[in-house]
Amino acid sequence: MQFFTKKHQGFTLIELLVVIAIIGILASIVLVSLGGARSKARDAQRQADLRSVVTAQEMYYGDTEAYLTSGVTAGTSTVPAIGTYLDAMTDYVWVNNDYAITDCTDGEFFCAYADLENGDWFAVSEKGAKEVATEPVYGVSDCACW
Repeated sequence: MQFFTKKHQGFTLIELLVVIAIIGILASIVLVSLGGARSKARDAQRQADLRSVVTAQEMYYGDTEAYLTSGVTAGTSTVPAIGTYLDAMTDYVWVNNDYAITDCTDGEFFCAYADLENGDWFAVSEKGAKEVATEPVYGVSDCACW
């Protein structure tokens, strides 16, 4: 009769190890799946930043009849201030990524682009925004991103 009155207290070592193993497997699956989401989030932030550059350039053009002509070359980590419309951007998103903001000497055109983590390039200019497969090419004659 005493056998039926004794209560089971605690978990066995095997039960604890099985639970810990299951939690470890689930945690590793979640961490692996979040890697792609973080990359996409950084790409979306770069695209939003470049769209802000376009908006600021257009407002600057509306006031001065010319786009800002002091650009940034590839390999730097700062987007310059555009008049009073856009503060200089020194964001972690830009660091260690190929990007540039270029302009023409006459102030009629500009081109900004960033190398996305998915292998494509995102380019913006006075013509709008576009995702392109290769690095944008621009020249002084036409100053076109694409």
